Amino acid sequence: MLQTQDLPIVELPDKTDSAHSGWDAIKGLSFDDAITTIANGVVQFAFKLLVAAFVFYLGKFIIRKIFEVVRKILIANDVDASLMTFVLSLVRIVLYFILIVTIVGILGIETSSFLAIFASAGVAIGMALSGTLQNFAGGVLILLLKPYKVGDYIEAQGFAGYVKEIQIFHTVINTMDNKYIIIPNGGLSTGSINNYSSELYRRVDWKIGLCYGCNYKGAKDVFMELLLEDPRVVTGTLQEDWDKRKALKEELTKQQPENDCPPDDPDCEEENLSLWQRLIHRKKRRQEAIKKKIEKKTTLPSTTNLNVKKPPFVAISELADSSVIFAVRAWTHNEDYWNLYFDMLEKFYDELPKRGFGFPFPQMDVHLADVPPELTMGKPGVISNK
Repeated sequence: MLQTQDLPIVELPDKTDSAHSGWDAIKGLSFDDAITTIANGVVQFAFKLLVAAFVFYLGKFIIRKIFEVVRKILIANDVDASLMTFVLSLVRIVLYFILIVTIVGILGIETSSFLAIFASAGVAIGMALSGTLQNFAGGVLILLLKPYKVGDYIEAQGFAGYVKEIQIFHTVINTMDNKYIIIPNGGLSTGSINNYSSELYRRVDWKIGLCYGCNYKGAKDVFMELLLEDPRVVTGTLQEDWDKRKALKEELTKQQPENDCPPDDPDCEEENLSLWQRLIHRKKRRQEAIKKKIEKKTTLPSTTNLNVKKPPFVAISELADSSVIFAVRAWTHNEDYWNLYFDMLEKFYDELPKRGFGFPFPQMDVHLADVPPELTMGKPGVISNK
C-alpha cells in the first residue's frame, strides 16, 4: 500500500498581483536594493523612451519621403486636385497611425488592448455620427467617380455656382453673387447634378418675337448674318473650331515675351537667394507647376461628337398671340456662352428695327358695334352711341 507523503506547497505568483508588484518588490528590500531597483527601472524606461523618440523621428522622415513619392506619382498620372488632396491626407493619416501604434509597443504598452480601445471608440463614434459618415461615404464617391471637380459650374440641391472646394464631408460652391454655400456630400452623391462645365461646347438658344406681316425669310437672313459675323459662333465642326482656338492660343503665346524662369524649374533665379529663401522659392514653383498641369486641357472630351457640323440655326418655332416667335440657335465654346448670349441680344435689338423688323408688345383691338338707340336708353352699364 502506497503511502503519500506531505509535499511542500509552492505558491505560484499570481498574474493579478502584477499591478502591485512594483511597490511590493521595493517594500521588502533594503534601502540600497530599493535604490538599485528604481534606478534600473528608470534606466530601462529612459532607454525605451530614447528608442521611441528615435523611431518617431525616423518614422516622420520615412513618412515624408513616402508622401512625396505618392504625390509625384499622382502628379505624373494627372490625378484631379480634389482626389489628390484626399489620397494624400488618407496616406498621411494611415502612416502616422501605424507609427503611433509602433511607438506605443516600444514603450511597453499592450498594443492589442490599445487597438481594442480604439476600435470600441470607433464603433461608438460611428453610431453617434451616422449622418456624418453618410456624408463621408458620399465624399469618397464624389472624389473617386468625379461627377464634378474644382472650378466647375454645377447646379444641385437647389443651388448653382462654381465649385470652390471638395471636402470629405461637404462641397463648397460660390454662387454668381458670391454667396458661400456648403452642401453635404451625402445628398450630392445620391441626387441629380447638372454640371455645366463637363462639356467644352454648348448650344445658345434665343427666342425672338417679331410682328405679324414681316418678311420671315428676310428676318432669317438677318439673324444668320449677325451670327456668322461673330467669331465665337461655331460655323463648321467642333473639331475645326477647337483647332482654330488652339492655333490662336499658341500664336498669342509666341507673341508674349519668353520667361527665363519656367514654373517647373525650381533652380531658376536662386543664385542670390539664401538657403531658406531657396526652399520657399522651390516650393512655390512646384505648387504653380502642379496647378497648371492639373488644369491643363489638351483634347476635347471623348463624349463630344467632333465630326458633326454645328452651323447656326434659325426657324419659326411658334405663332403666338401677338408675335411670330423665331428660334435662333448657335454653338459656342463653354467659356463664351453668356458673353455671346447677351451680346447677340443687344445686336438683335439694335439691328432688327434698322432692317425694318419691329418687336411686338401685348395689345388688344377693340371694335365698337353700332347699337340702335332704343336698345341702349335706360339700361345701366350700356354706352349709348349718341
